[in-house]
Amino acid sequence: MNKEEFKQAIETVRKNSPKRKFTQRFDLIINLKDVNLKDTSQQIDVFISLHYSKGRQTKVCALVGPEMAKQAKDVCDFVVHHDDFEKYSRDKKLTKKLAKEYDFFIAQANIMPDVAKSFGRIFGPKGKMPNPKAGCVVPPTANLKPLYEKLQNTVRITAKTSPSIQVIVGNETMKDDEVLENIMTVFNQVIHMLPAEKNNIRNIFLKLTMGKSVRVGAKEKEEAEKPAVKKEAEKKTEKKEEKPKEKKPEMPKEGKKGEKKEKKAEPKKRKKPAKKEAESK
Repeated sequence: MNKEEFKQAIETVRKNSPKRKFTQRFDLIINLKDVNLKDTSQQIDVFISLHYSKGRQTKVCALVGPEMAKQAKDVCDFVVHHDDFEKYSRDKKLTKKLAKEYDFFIAQANIMPDVAKSFGRIFGPKGKMPNPKAGCVVPPTANLKPLYEKLQNTVRITAKTSPSIQVIVGNETMKDDEVLENIMTVFNQVIHMLPAEKNNIRNIFLKLTMGKSVRVGAKEKEEAEKPAVKKEAEKKTEKKEEKPKEKKPEMPKEGKKGEKKEKKAEPKKRKKPAKKEAESK
């Protein structure tokens, strides 16, 4: 896949997708092949910072102690204080609602054991635990504002159980060049993480939220295949013209074989003795 093919896919997606009453997002789908996901070394789990916005606001929740409470309240979208952890630990519905509503969770490093105890059972399977790879486990003296701004353009790419990656790379209000730059950032990161790089990619699709998927590079492949098919057809017709089918010679109606069959078909009639002659004698 090259940059021009992705650019053409963006244009096709915009052209084929009907307008909606809401702002649709661009989703990039990368399907993999010949990857053994049972081998942890071939699994993918990485956070990538895009050059431009991913097309929607990233909601961030902070799980903090008294040292960061004031700063977290000023910067983040929601704050859960250490003293309230017990409430979430008892109420699973409240914890599930929290996990569904927020994209990233920042945690104060010195209270991480309590974070794991109170939220781990719900956050863990959903991939919402504060992750050091994304810089979301911070010391009590950390500045949260740069981290919050970075998370606005951060996407998580995973392929652990299924050989497919789906990630937001922008929305329809963004310029094509901005969406393209985000796509290339994701694509380049993914191929460098695969054991055989581009050879591990089966196909790539791009779509808007409510639009049809467009296969990246499909148009060029179809045009390349058509002449080849045409040539094969021409070769076949030439062969037919050069070597016409020979008709099998018809068997003669009369002949030895024919006579034998006729003899078998007409058995000899036995002569019956004349009754009158026998009676007269």
